[in-house]
Amino acid sequence: MLPTILIVDDERATREGLRSALEENFEVYTAASNADALTILKTESIQLLLTDLRLGGDSGMDLIESATKLPSPPVILMMTAYGSVDTAVEAMRRGAFHFVTKPLNLDEVEMLLKRALQSRNLETENRQLTQQVRNHNQLSRLIGKSPEIGRVTELIEQVASTRATVLIEGESGTGKEVVAHTLHHLSGRPAAKLVIVNCAALSPQLLESELFGHEKGSFTGAAQRRIGRFEQADGGTLFLDEIGEIDPATQVKLLRVLSEKSIERVGSNSSIKIDVRLIAATNKNLRQLVDQEKFREDLYFRLNVVSIQMPALRTRPEDIILLANAFLTEFAAENDRPYKPLTDEAIQSLLTYSWPGNVRELRTAIEHGVVMSNDPRIKLSHLPRFLQTAPFSDIKSQDLPKNTLAAPAEFNLHALESSAIRAALAQTRDNRTQAAELLGISRRTLQRKIKELGL
Repeated sequence: MLPTILIVDDERATREGLRSALEENFEVYTAASNADALTILKTESIQLLLTDLRLGGDSGMDLIESATKLPSPPVILMMTAYGSVDTAVEAMRRGAFHFVTKPLNLDEVEMLLKRALQSRNLETENRQLTQQVRNHNQLSRLIGKSPEIGRVTELIEQVASTRATVLIEGESGTGKEVVAHTLHHLSGRPAAKLVIVNCAALSPQLLESELFGHEKGSFTGAAQRRIGRFEQADGGTLFLDEIGEIDPATQVKLLRVLSEKSIERVGSNSSIKIDVRLIAATNKNLRQLVDQEKFREDLYFRLNVVSIQMPALRTRPEDIILLANAFLTEFAAENDRPYKPLTDEAIQSLLTYSWPGNVRELRTAIEHGVVMSNDPRIKLSHLPRFLQTAPFSDIKSQDLPKNTLAAPAEFNLHALESSAIRAALAQTRDNRTQAAELLGISRRTLQRKIKELGL
């Protein structure tokens, strides 16, 4: 498929001459005025724009400025018989790639067009690579190699770019807000706002005003108009955390918003159209609340277009050391301290604790260890007291999935060593030198233990 070029010149002979010279290597469009050129630029996929400086009563400078503001701007070259250094500088300041003077040297024009096309292709590849890196960085916040986290990641990649409403369910501390941030940043509109509301933190009246806004004088204390969170999120994403806590009256209003894509401020009868992608989260079982008539079934169906279930940390023990190491790196940098690995005893305590507070509790525990340690490694004594005193029975074998890195019910040292080594090898993708450093042992010792444990 040939690259596309738009030639803009008020002289027919120039337009047709350039068309004849370039049509073998380009798909050529032509226009005689700014208005015609902009129509073509907005309706066709134009890669290159070659425009005259003077277009009858129009200015090529104005066309350059308009073209650069398009969603997919072309690479622009300006041509004129009135060339000067000042004109060239001004054209390039406004976004032109290069500047040529009339009478045109066709070989020079073709060379510049090829260079401009190469520049555009490189910019396109760079944008794509940058977006891929951003996507990877966002998804990498969901740390883990367990099948449960793998399923969550697959769902996010599948639905992030759609407009579907997403309901994120799971216990407190499992990372529901991380999922919401990831969905937003992969949504195709990451530059727009992500607005977050904790529904459990506000009374019913305050929540209604917070979500929909209010008019001056609509209730006692409403001294001025307030713009609600839906309006603030217009064009972006609204994340409603703890959606199971909202009262029946607010449920009705929220259902209307989802149905009609519009809101009414408290104290107003005027509808305001909104364009908002809604993500909701809850640590409650909304289906049970519906059965108990505490949550509207029709609203539940509206919210539950796509459901993402965040697994509890106790169900994915193979991810514990991966998460711990990520937090060790994060808090070492945050506190301007060197990275310190965990001792075997500390690793064992992390693997055998049940983590009722999930990833959030683990994160806090690792931060405590980083701050409290003055030794080359983080010991069990540096971790919070509950990890030092928690019995092995805190984590129950029936809670663990089969074929994980979790130790069996008796939690013998053989099984714990096996779990730690498997986790280290998984995190380092079987790089035994790095795994040994992570475990705080020599590579030779690691090789011996792999052989002894039959890994």
